[in-house]
Amino acid sequence: MLSRDDLIQTLRERMRQGTTRLAAERISSGCVGLDRLLPAQGFRRGSLVEWVGLPGSGATTLALVAAREASRNGGAVVVVDPLRRFYPPAAASLGIELEKLILVRPGNPRDQQWALTQTLGCRAVAAVLCWPERLESRVGRRWQLAAEQGGSLGLLVSRPRGDEGNAWSEMRLRVEGLPTSGWRRWRVEVLRSRTPGEMCRPNGRSIELELAEEGLIHEAHPLHLAPELAPATLRRRRAQA
Repeated sequence: MLSRDDLIQTLRERMRQGTTRLAAERISSGCVGLDRLLPAQGFRRGSLVEWVGLPGSGATTLALVAAREASRNGGAVVVVDPLRRFYPPAAASLGIELEKLILVRPGNPRDQQWALTQTLGCRAVAAVLCWPERLESRVGRRWQLAAEQGGSLGLLVSRPRGDEGNAWSEMRLRVEGLPTSGWRRWRVEVLRSRTPGEMCRPNGRSIELELAEEGLIHEAHPLHLAPELAPATLRRRRAQA
């Protein structure tokens, strides 16, 4: 079993094998429709994005899709998983290359904070995903500065809270699962957003998305409900005959 120092060295070597700088400043969310709602037409490298939702809401799935987009041109995807619940094959089913995936399982909150700071500040990391139990302003500001330094995209999945969130995140999105008879479907609302040099401001715009079989996210259109309305239409036509 590797010691902590040996493990850190191994992870550093894996990171060096990736692309050390990513050219594009804008990262797609994975869905053109959602990109249109965002001020930068996507997510900005070197920023933090909060995905707010209850367990099973789909927030983690959408965050993974954003991580996939961030790593398209190189760079590692780091998952900081203190509760040991992350399932790598789920990431692979969404199109994330497992060769790019680095899984970190810290043993306590202090190690988790350290891991996030180190990985967000690494220029060979494209995206970092985590589920922090608490989002303290002081620690969040440290993560924001690390992301700006490293150019990575920080994806923080959290439960709904009674406040407006922290000013250090550039984007705050709420995800709610919707009932469907087919592919998974969600409503995503932009709770708050900002662009560099501006104050955070409420947004309130929302969109409905669905997951296709090939792991792609599409904007959900009302036309997709047509099969469910067909029996009622057929009954009306029979009554009129």
